[in-house]
Amino acid sequence: MAISSLVKKRIKVFKKKYDQLRIDKESLLKIIDEVEIPEMVYNSNAIENSTLTLKETEKILLEMEVSKDISLREVFEAKNLARVLEYIGTKSQQELSKDLILLLHQILLGNIDDNIAGRFRKKGEYVRVSTHIAPAPERIEKMMQEILIEYSADPISFFLDKIAKFHLDFEILHPFNDGNGRIGRVLINFQLQSYGFPALIIRDKEKKDYYQAFKNYSDARDTKPMERILSLSLLESLHKRITYLKGDKIIELIEYAKKIGQMAPAVLNMAKRQTIPAFREKGVWKIGFNN
Repeated sequence: MAISSLVKKRIKVFKKKYDQLRIDKESLLKIIDEVEIPEMVYNSNAIENSTLTLKETEKILLEMEVSKDISLREVFEAKNLARVLEYIGTKSQQELSKDLILLLHQILLGNIDDNIAGRFRKKGEYVRVSTHIAPAPERIEKMMQEILIEYSADPISFFLDKIAKFHLDFEILHPFNDGNGRIGRVLINFQLQSYGFPALIIRDKEKKDYYQAFKNYSDARDTKPMERILSLSLLESLHKRITYLKGDKIIELIEYAKKIGQMAPAVLNMAKRQTIPAFREKGVWKIGFNN
């Protein structure tokens, strides 16, 4: 399956607006990207069952004192993932490759588990995710090459369809002993960056739908649920940046609902479907509003 023509048109429209507004405002976009890093780190680690809160993640990345109850591993996981995100932000012209993926994994797991950092699973190293048993280690190199070639050698498919398919294939392969989900989500943003799009956030609150998307693909090769997750997240990211680039007043969605005389649940539903230009900051839905 593929993203509908209507959604593709909406992405195209907002990308054009984003490109028009971003001229001479790269410094603002850089600030937005930097401010989002703790939120990206928190959500990606939370999907992997990290116990850190967003506030704790922010403190760790700002080198502030945190509770002694927080494990050293979780501190390194937050700092290392932030380093990976910062690294890809400087590599917009680099091609997606096996070497890049291995380097990102080395950064992610360095000082956490150096025995497995920066390499694929070896003979005898098997992993599973829920009831899915990942392919044998002996097959990883060949399968990784195949999904990389399929991604790079397809000039026709819509870019987000390609990214969704690559992400599904990468996570089904699960090439590493640890860190597969976090690296996979980093790669989504690396790929978006190569097409001139801003980063998106896959949120812990949507983890159930996210995992279901993998099950749909594993059971029936259905890519549509993942395509929907990525398209909604990308539209949200575009709406956020367009709002800031325009200099609009930003208010919480609850206040917006009152101003337009609508019930809050109905407006929230529109935000979730991205039929209004709403976006989240630290988990709170907001929107631009000018009287």
